Amino acid sequence: GARNRRETESRENATMGRRPIVGGNWKCNPAKVSELDGLVANMNTCDTANCDVYVCPSPLHVGIVYQKFNKGVYCAPQNCNFKGTGAYTGEMCAEQMVDMGMEWCLIGHSERRGEFGLPTPVESSELLATKCKYILEKGMKCIYAIGEPLPIREQGIDAVLAYCVEQLTPFKDILDPEKVVLAYEPVWSIGTGVTASPDQAQETHAAIRKWISENVSPACAEGIRIQYGGSANAKNAPELSACADVDGFLVGGASLKPEFAEIVAAIAQAKA
Repeated sequence: GARNRRETESRENATMGRRPIVGGNWKCNPAKVSELDGLVANMNTCDTANCDVYVCPSPLHVGIVYQKFNKGVYCAPQNCNFKGTGAYTGEMCAEQMVDMGMEWCLIGHSERRGEFGLPTPVESSELLATKCKYILEKGMKCIYAIGEPLPIREQGIDAVLAYCVEQLTPFKDILDPEKVVLAYEPVWSIGTGVTASPDQAQETHAAIRKWISENVSPACAEGIRIQYGGSANAKNAPELSACADVDGFLVGGASLKPEFAEIVAAIAQAKA
């Protein structure tokens, strides 16, 4: 059946050697500083021998926790400007991150693209490409989030791909598999408890990879890691990990729970 086919594809895929990568996005959590040590401890229980792990604390907490993570757990801020230090109130810059020993930064999360009707200015894919270039210029790596809302998903895979392609097009010249990770987030499944089925996830990741192969290069498509980010948890991680083109997860709610380490273990095992 489909599952056996996915697992066979996954085994064949492992020989290509894309190292799995799992991120934990704490978003605007926790409420209390006293809760941070427990969340850091969750991250530090992860076995990072066969999987890259990063964590995105809230901007207010990054400076408190960034030195508390184990060597294999990377602290990645949730946003970045593109101008560096200076008169940019409310912003964080890559120079500051580099000085703090940070190697990764997350940009483009749907919650920064005006999702859920938040009355915030939408960050365009063009702006995000500018941010990404700046992040890479400073010697850091970038996680770039893309993904479609429910009305697009309901139109089918072609509409989904077209939507994601719009988000990827400004990045065509900067998709370096060594430095950029894509996080595909079906926006309709973030925080809703509705997860894309493994078949939906695999179909979408494969379509994105095919587009990259045809529009950037086959080498880029083969090397670039595409995370799945939609209500991933310990229960659904093993089946999603069996998908050939799912290279990891960007975990929201479950990254605040001890089960995060189980998600890391699941994909490390599936891709071993």
